[in-house]
Amino acid sequence: MSESSAEAVAGLASAAVAASAAGAAGGWRRTTGIAGAALGVLAAGAAAGVAIERMTVGRGIRRKALLALDATGPYGTLRGTPGTAYADDGTELYYEVDEVEPQAALAGRRRRLFGRKAPAPVTVVFSHGYCLNQDSWHFQRAALRGVVRTVHWDQRSHGRSGRGVAQVQDDVPLTIDQLGRDLKAVLDAAVPHGPVVLVGHSMGGMTVMALAAQFPELIRERVVATAFVGTSSGRLGEVNFGLPVAGVNAVRRVLPGVLRALGQQAELVERGRRATADLFAGVIKRYSFASRDVDPAVARFAERMIEGTPIDVVAEFYPAFTDHDKTEALAFFADLPVLVLAGIGDLVTPSEHSEAIADLLPEAELVLVPDAGHLVMLEHPEVVTDRLADLLTRAGAVPAGATVGGYGSTSSTARRG
Repeated sequence: MSESSAEAVAGLASAAVAASAAGAAGGWRRTTGIAGAALGVLAAGAAAGVAIERMTVGRGIRRKALLALDATGPYGTLRGTPGTAYADDGTELYYEVDEVEPQAALAGRRRRLFGRKAPAPVTVVFSHGYCLNQDSWHFQRAALRGVVRTVHWDQRSHGRSGRGVAQVQDDVPLTIDQLGRDLKAVLDAAVPHGPVVLVGHSMGGMTVMALAAQFPELIRERVVATAFVGTSSGRLGEVNFGLPVAGVNAVRRVLPGVLRALGQQAELVERGRRATADLFAGVIKRYSFASRDVDPAVARFAERMIEGTPIDVVAEFYPAFTDHDKTEALAFFADLPVLVLAGIGDLVTPSEHSEAIADLLPEAELVLVPDAGHLVMLEHPEVVTDRLADLLTRAGAVPAGATVGGYGSTSSTARRG
């Protein structure tokens, strides 16, 4: 993209954000000017095509296309048996369980086979990333249904879980350690006994590391395998998001303050966000996927999840990533089967961060997926599902020879290290 095009798109992004604050107080106008500048830097590398599309396709046509995608896309429609766990600050954490078969029938059959000492089934617990929800594992959930017991949960303030009580009532900063304790609460409620496989994407992987740092005995006694997908053990403050040096320095300098200011005017910002959603769809796609031929329904599905995260939650969580450093906690996974997987085109948690994790876990399987971005489990679901099924087999969670259903397609070939 030419320099003039980038400037034009940045200006468009700035104007869109500023327009959302029309009629507000002068101080808020100044804040949105800063916000527009920061968001414009991000938009410059992502939304040129969207700006062109806006000039050639009418808004009514775009709206009809989005409605059609929302109506026909099956993504995010899978549901399980609901449950609620309670974090240590009282936050309600929503989870769903997919059983292999009805629990009563399963228990009876296992008693007949093994007697009173029947081993507990392995449960695979999926933790999602920032600004997403449990439905981000749609493809893997569909493939594993009927094969292994799974738990999918929404992180605090995301999806169907409640807003973080400590953050809303007591103004306590959100930390990755808190998310680790939240995962412990979900395990206590949904998987109180038996072996566990932990699977985490992005922030979900960091949550798993925080769990290990605070509850190492749980890892030693109950966890039989772990998968880290598109995540990092630290040094996220050095990520450049695919931007030039000047751009990323500007973003790092102003973005935390901008997000705080936006979070304090959530209702106003959400109105402007809805008004400019088609512009920032390009930004979302740029930072979610790397391949050009992503299914439009999948791209729209990701867009809905991300847009569904309130701006005050976005602001609340962001500072925690700079402070995140759980490199030492990786040692607790050294003796377990581990999968480390990332998209080579990931601009949010670059694949180098996954390679760094694998370097500290020499027995781990490292899988780098070409032509894949941050949402690799949606972009190339068969690669992720295939490697995850292999991990579950190695951990004894799935019998050798069991059929794991395919769901979705990919043309990529992963490199395994």
